[in-house]
Amino acid sequence: MFSGLRRGFSGFHPQNLLLSSFLLSKAQKSNKYRVAHISIASYSIFQSCNTTSFQTPINQAFNNKVQAFSTSSAQRSLKNSSYVSRKVKSNKYYGGALFRVGAGLLASFGVFYGISSTDRLTPRVLARSLDSEAFQSEIKSQSNKSAPGTDEDVIPSSDKPEVIQPPFVEKDDPNQPFFTEAELASHRTPETGIWVTFKGGVYNITDFVEMHPGGRPKIMMAAGASIEPFWAMYQQHQKIPEIVEILEGYRIGKLEGYDPSKAPVYDPYQGDPSRHPSLLIRSQKPFNAETPAAILDQELITPTDVFYVRNHLPVPHIDMKTFKLEVIGEGLTSPLVLDVDELRERFAEHKVTVTLMCSGNRRNEMKAIRPVKGLEWDTGAIGTCTFTGVKLRDILAAAGLDVNADPEPWHVIFVGSDTDPLTGDRYAASIPIQKAINPMGDCLIAYEMNGEPLTTDHGFPLRAVVPGVTGARNVKWLAKVIVSKEESGSHWQQKDYKSFNPQVDWDTVNWCSAPAIQDTPITSAICSPEQGENVKIVDGKIRVHGYAWSGGGRGVVRVDVTLDEGATWTTAYLKTIPEQEAPRAKFGKAWAWSFWEVDIPVPAGFTSGKLKIASRAVDDSYNNQPDTVSAIWNLRGVVNNAWHRISVNVE
Repeated sequence: MFSGLRRGFSGFHPQNLLLSSFLLSKAQKSNKYRVAHISIASYSIFQSCNTTSFQTPINQAFNNKVQAFSTSSAQRSLKNSSYVSRKVKSNKYYGGALFRVGAGLLASFGVFYGISSTDRLTPRVLARSLDSEAFQSEIKSQSNKSAPGTDEDVIPSSDKPEVIQPPFVEKDDPNQPFFTEAELASHRTPETGIWVTFKGGVYNITDFVEMHPGGRPKIMMAAGASIEPFWAMYQQHQKIPEIVEILEGYRIGKLEGYDPSKAPVYDPYQGDPSRHPSLLIRSQKPFNAETPAAILDQELITPTDVFYVRNHLPVPHIDMKTFKLEVIGEGLTSPLVLDVDELRERFAEHKVTVTLMCSGNRRNEMKAIRPVKGLEWDTGAIGTCTFTGVKLRDILAAAGLDVNADPEPWHVIFVGSDTDPLTGDRYAASIPIQKAINPMGDCLIAYEMNGEPLTTDHGFPLRAVVPGVTGARNVKWLAKVIVSKEESGSHWQQKDYKSFNPQVDWDTVNWCSAPAIQDTPITSAICSPEQGENVKIVDGKIRVHGYAWSGGGRGVVRVDVTLDEGATWTTAYLKTIPEQEAPRAKFGKAWAWSFWEVDIPVPAGFTSGKLKIASRAVDDSYNNQPDTVSAIWNLRGVVNNAWHRISVNVE
């Protein structure tokens, strides 16, 4: 199908363009959005690519055709390209990068060579255009010409014969061919074609491999075999319908003898522990769940079984007979290798009550503004508990680090035992060494949570506890502590858990331009009443309560609540753990949250109907919460600390 196009484009992947055009069409659902408009809009973006590989005779002919359009058409194209670009950039899986590469070029070719202005821009429509006589004739004539200013062919001839691949077919085609497992297994390279199977279908993904968002190495693991074990690991593939639809565009037939009941699918999550039924599940594999608001602020110490769970990878199964904690790295004259018993016997025990919060807590409020990428957390990805363990400072000192010297700007890296079964990558994160060795910092290597050994979901047998710092740095199932001049190079340190300007999207993000989140900003949330709840006025007031917390050891000094979007405020009563109450409170060591409660008067004359409630908190550095989510929106939906707003029905 694409042989002619391959001859026409030097070093180009036509299926890349096809996918880009398909995503472009998915950006706008309305049938009123015509392909002709897309093609003209795309030209503006094509012109801005400035990619030298685009400059072939075919492209020049295409340029000449479009440049013949009137000035008014060009102006319309700029307007449309801006609109389409915004739509495509919002796609959380592929983003606008593929669109810039060449969606416009292929979409426009489709219009010029056989697609009517009323057709929907789908892979099949484009395929029909690519096979049209006019298009093939143009490709053939252009491919025989030399590039401008050279004596060379556009595409050098090859001595290797082209491998003939089966044609693509529709899923419901009753005449699609069958392939054996041996035939499937023989197609594992670009030379033979890269085939995979999924639920009995056989797909030739050769042209998709290089543009796989997860990278070529991961998708090549499934070459010549089933992708189901990998999609079981990375379940976002089956959660996004467009991804399955894209795969169907590569179908070439069915797998002979396929029996879904006997399909071997390795499930790396099959050994996960059981969880409390009250947890609100945000993803099953990996398991992530939050504490319901109704029970979140009932106890200052969150019960372990309802403490929120944040897992990035399958829960590891650790053999305590062989488990050792390694403490290694630069500046350590006596590296350590310790089992849990040795750790407990050698170092003094310490307890610290700490609030942990996922960086994405309250992400759903950002998602309501614009799409974001991440788990759909409400207000319950937060909790407070008492950890028991040994001080990280003491361990580093025993390993030979001079913890009393003025530290260099180094880092302490925590490496977990949780491992990606496909790549072998382990979860890892790091903190500045100043935090690790600060005698007031209370960083622990913990082995107990709320007076009991760590549970499997919360890091058994050891975890890092870094008070005042975002949850992502509190690494569970701790296996290594590494002192390094560089921060962790892991994905979760370098290309995640960072916040950007609201105008930065997945096309323009420069991950190196922002620091990894460490201390978290002041935040608050309303736990009761809940969004949409029916409430009653009692003595002219309604009762509202919730939590507030600030990272970095900053204590909460005030929480205000409003029923009129900030025109008037009522200050709430605060309650916190005993060690943070005056006069025992130590400045810079307020590691735990505060609860707040207020009976707030309703506006004069108000008796029933919808009522909006908002909360804001202030910490002991007089940091306030911003009033709107839109002002702090970011593409990952992290560190949302805007006023928390809900709407209730007053009876």
